[in-house]
Amino acid sequence: MPRLPKNLYNPISLIGTGVALVSFGTVVVFFLMDVLGYTTSPYLGIFTYMLIPGIMILGLFLIPIGAFLERRRQKKHGTERRKYLVLDFNDPAHRTALMIFTVVTMLLVVVSAAGTYQAYNYSESVEFCGEVCHVVMEPEYVAYQHSPHARVRCAECHIGEGADWFVKAKISGSYQVYSVLFEKYSRPIETPIANLRPARETCQKCHWPNVFTGVKELSKTYYPIDPTETEPWTIVMNLKIGGGQSELGPTNGIHWHMNTANSVHYYATDNKRQEIPWVEATDLAGKTTIYRSTDSEYDEKAVSKFEKRRMDCIDCHNRPSHIYYPPFRTVNDAMALNHIDSTLPNIRAVASAALTQEYRNKNEAMRMIPSFVRRELKTHAPALMAAKKNDVDRSIREIQSIYTRNFFPEMRVSWEHYPNNIGHTFDMGCFRCHDNKHVSDDGKVITNDCNVCHTIVVQGPTRDPKQDMRGMEFVHPADIDEAWREVPCANCHLGV
Repeated sequence: MPRLPKNLYNPISLIGTGVALVSFGTVVVFFLMDVLGYTTSPYLGIFTYMLIPGIMILGLFLIPIGAFLERRRQKKHGTERRKYLVLDFNDPAHRTALMIFTVVTMLLVVVSAAGTYQAYNYSESVEFCGEVCHVVMEPEYVAYQHSPHARVRCAECHIGEGADWFVKAKISGSYQVYSVLFEKYSRPIETPIANLRPARETCQKCHWPNVFTGVKELSKTYYPIDPTETEPWTIVMNLKIGGGQSELGPTNGIHWHMNTANSVHYYATDNKRQEIPWVEATDLAGKTTIYRSTDSEYDEKAVSKFEKRRMDCIDCHNRPSHIYYPPFRTVNDAMALNHIDSTLPNIRAVASAALTQEYRNKNEAMRMIPSFVRRELKTHAPALMAAKKNDVDRSIREIQSIYTRNFFPEMRVSWEHYPNNIGHTFDMGCFRCHDNKHVSDDGKVITNDCNVCHTIVVQGPTRDPKQDMRGMEFVHPADIDEAWREVPCANCHLGV
């Protein structure tokens, strides 16, 4: 005598039962592997919390579908006796079916709730964002791990709080999945990201401009390309990062732009927001001033067709986590930390050249960088190669490490493709507006005076720099006369 209703004994329902049971068992095994840390594969979460549960639900759906089709078949052949559903507790088959249905339903509800929660958490995890689409997201993931925000989850900035942006992100993510599957993505990924949530709803949850006050010390040592001409140069400056409430300290400074009492709007005529011919600033008193670039030919009506954007954190901090540093900075900093031996002849130029060679992929770069560096050093000082073998090897390992963090040939990613608007040394950055060429109708100018944003207190040759806590005028390490006053830094400092 069957222990379940006869309608359930059909191929479709039996197949569905088998699929559901196998899927459930697989989910349990994979869940234990994930919880107990038996594997660190980023794909385990997709199978455990997304794909296999979907297959299990499909199997469960097949059970009633098979029963329904079986009932239709019986009705067609005249073997069906009951027209409506009857639950008879005197019938052992009915009791067994009800018990199984109740237990399975309760189990399914619990497992579904837990699985849905885990699926949500997994889809919001750094692992999911950075490792699942490995080739596409590898540059962003690696740069993120070495960024100031390495302990902040991707979703906290890219999605933030609230169901509305969560839904928008998942809809956008659907297209991204399609782009990855069919290789429709661009190389490199284009920025800035369209329709990114405003920074005041994400960044300012932690970084609140109203309380930015005072100064921040910045100290740098710069190594020349040719050490026979000049020696290392040290500069220490106080960055004026103020802009917040007067009760907490001086309000003049860089973050004046972000004080909630002020507002700055602008039009950019290019997708990367590097060409800004029109700026509108409203101060604390509510006075609005419009600045127009005298160095840009543009039609006022045509410019107004572009997005009028209110300036927020991302307009300057446009690479807050996914930062690709130029060789000038990375090699220079590595030399300052003695990770690269600064006494090796011409090492800054050699390291920069090694980093900027054309490589087909990362493996090729790792093979060719050592031979390139050794060959170049040998031409400059062959006698040192044997005497400083360990220092050369250590320096090469650091150059390779710099490459793995900042260059991704498979996605055509390097610092050249992503302008960094913080500062003005290697990209236009601040000078997009602060160029002394944005002028208002009443003659006001958005100045590029160095002292507006920072005060230099130490500068000069590292062995004996000059010091003046009251501040001093900038002196360029190389003798370029007064050219640095007129020519943007980025025109000469190309990052190498």
